Amino acid sequence: MRRLPPLAAVRVFEAAARLENFTAAASELGMTQAAVSYQVKTLEERVGAPLFLREKGRARLTLLGTRLLPSLTQAFDAIEAAFATQRLDDEGLLTIATTFTFANTWLAWRLGAFQVEHPDLAVRLTTGNALVDLNAGDADLAIRAGAEPWDGLDSIPLMPVDFTPMCAPSFARRIESELGRPIEPTDLPSLPLINPDDVWWDKWFAAAGVEGSGRRRAAGLRLDSQADEGHAAMGGRGFVLLTPAFWRNDTADGRLCQPFELTATAGFRYWLTVPPNRRTVPKISRFRQWLLAQFEEQQA
Repeated sequence: MRRLPPLAAVRVFEAAARLENFTAAASELGMTQAAVSYQVKTLEERVGAPLFLREKGRARLTLLGTRLLPSLTQAFDAIEAAFATQRLDDEGLLTIATTFTFANTWLAWRLGAFQVEHPDLAVRLTTGNALVDLNAGDADLAIRAGAEPWDGLDSIPLMPVDFTPMCAPSFARRIESELGRPIEPTDLPSLPLINPDDVWWDKWFAAAGVEGSGRRRAAGLRLDSQADEGHAAMGGRGFVLLTPAFWRNDTADGRLCQPFELTATAGFRYWLTVPPNRRTVPKISRFRQWLLAQFEEQQA
């Protein structure tokens, strides 16, 4: 167990001794001169000997005070350096937490542009569906999907999560060849579906006016994320519900197609979430501005 005097008093003594003036120490520490005098007196009582010889306009150190000052100044310099190193590390690394789907279908495609604009800032991207504790410092910010903002966090809406059936163009052509006509929404309950038990299928069928409650559910591929589902669809495994905004590159390049304009929603959206006490941190502000500009450009 450490037997230390009150650290507040030690800090005040070090400043007063280094500056040789109680008034100057009070100004540096943001205290009153009376508070400085009280803390010095408290420390003198603790060590059992005077540390200053009080003179008008100057606080001259006693022999004991002179012996203590160099070691204490060195100790406070070391503490300051330790926190400065941590601060530099924190300022130089931005940690973003988000879902596997958002990272792989949207953010990873664009994050390089942010890095080019901010070469002084390293970016670490962590993915997963579990919620990280932002207030505990697990990440600087998070991009999350949810119906409502999160209590205790600043939440900025980014985009609604809508969905519609998509598939590989070759798969659509094969089905249309078998049907002898374009695919219609009423055909889907009897066609191969990826994640057929997904309740969002029922929501899309309801929006399309299709009776889906009696559809076949047992067969079909089951995957854990929209990112995996989209790649399975590219492989011709069937129709899958995807958020069109996430797959624009793949539809433009002919890896996926969207047979129907109709989209449905379960009321979810993506949010940028930040702890309130961190929202003005420069690296977070820079990323927030860049991210919102990306969404504005996408919606233009």
